[in-house]
Amino acid sequence: MVEFPLFGIINAKGASNRRPFISFPMIDGEIKIIENAVRGKASAFGLLYDHYQPKIYRFVLIKVGRREDAEDLTHQVFINAWQNISNYKDLGFPFSSWLYRIARNQVIDRYRTKKPEISLDEVNEESFAALGINEENIDDKIQIELVMKALKELKEDYQDILVMRFVEDLSVRETAVAVGKSEGAVKLMQHRAIKELKKVFDTLD
Repeated sequence: MVEFPLFGIINAKGASNRRPFISFPMIDGEIKIIENAVRGKASAFGLLYDHYQPKIYRFVLIKVGRREDAEDLTHQVFINAWQNISNYKDLGFPFSSWLYRIARNQVIDRYRTKKPEISLDEVNEESFAALGINEENIDDKIQIELVMKALKELKEDYQDILVMRFVEDLSVRETAVAVGKSEGAVKLMQHRAIKELKKVFDTLD
């Protein structure tokens, strides 16, 4: 069976506490690298880009569904980050949370007036590849298609929290920073999002 966390939470009781959450690992010497990037050292920011770009791209791709859009938006995320890195303050939150927040806002800004029409076929080909999912098993593929389709039916905040928590493996604290909410609010929204996802999934299954 394909290991796809969003599918796992649909069938698991007490899913909000079902699996450990692992923060995205930092680069060796990241604090110093960030300090150098804040001072304007492009090579230091390049190291941060190389480390975090795949994760940010995956998050954006799951949100927008199209490779071209995801590549463009991810590019804009890091342009935005570089332009604002001098204002970055280490407040005790992971650097990745800052990047996810920029990415989330970038997606919202792009589609503020018009929600993108996402083809399920595109989601299969592009998002599955980004997730590293093996599609050889047709039963697994069908289930994942349904989960991805159900996810798109949720409101944006719920989508973001589920993807950050169960796909990106962000902690509650990191997710809270990324979405600009308290940890308690994230826990509550996660619980509600899982319930809504299960309801939508049941109508599609």
